[in-house]
Amino acid sequence: MGITEHPGHEATLADRAMDAGHDLIIAVGGDGTWSHVADRVGERGSEVALAVLPAGTGNDFGRNLGLSFGDPEAAVRAIASGRERRVDLGRVVTPSYPTPPGARTAEGSRRAPAHRIGPEEPARPRHFLNVIGIGFDVAVIDAAASARLLTGALLYKLTALRQLFGFPGIRARIATAGEAQLNARHLMMTVTNGCYFGGGFPIAPEGRIDDGRLHGCFIEDAPPWTRLTLFARAERGRHVGDARVTLRSSRGFRFEFDAPVRFEADGDTYATEGHHLELEVKPGALLLRG
Repeated sequence: MGITEHPGHEATLADRAMDAGHDLIIAVGGDGTWSHVADRVGERGSEVALAVLPAGTGNDFGRNLGLSFGDPEAAVRAIASGRERRVDLGRVVTPSYPTPPGARTAEGSRRAPAHRIGPEEPARPRHFLNVIGIGFDVAVIDAAASARLLTGALLYKLTALRQLFGFPGIRARIATAGEAQLNARHLMMTVTNGCYFGGGFPIAPEGRIDDGRLHGCFIEDAPPWTRLTLFARAERGRHVGDARVTLRSSRGFRFEFDAPVRFEADGDTYATEGHHLELEVKPGALLLRG
């Protein structure tokens, strides 16, 4: 048993559990906590099972499993049942390093992006469990880091409303196998393993965590009031079909930018050293209990 003492400590605790020969790691927290543990399990190719108990801000991966922050007993019963299944892991192929919320990059410049959380943290590939977000999503996380009193889905929604009127958008070229390249200024780009992000938004309604695919949702930039309409529709999954929204399902995605870019992986922010970001799926790479 271990309690995290600082950001990223989950990785150390997961390594310690695997080195000790444990065959099950139960992670209590939210998407970020679970993601750090899943990254270590995936990196080592371990047959250790992961179980999740929702106790975090978003808990979106838990929603894919039918688990709720408000019903911890159900999550415990699911773990105790002993049921196990194989689910997919996403992988950020491009080396990246963690950045603190609020760090900045200079879009359109060739300068290095945001500073690292720690000077010893190298840029490396990493796994993600639920979502990669680029653009608007990162702006919301940055703004939420300074919020007081609010938590969970309400924090995301109210912070997002403010950013709908202030975020400048981001230009990207998006490539997927067998599809025409997208080249436009976007409000938001998400790539999910499952269906949900942002505290319950069904951003990829057809997404499943065991279908061997990643699910991209790319929303082109628009004036603030149009952004507001899209945001309201996305909360109910009704953004699908809008002319500004492109949904793609693929085993991998490649993004190219005019400068190094920050992105979020399961709620934590990272930065690339170069101008591209490449993602892939690892089908059935994680053994899940519950």
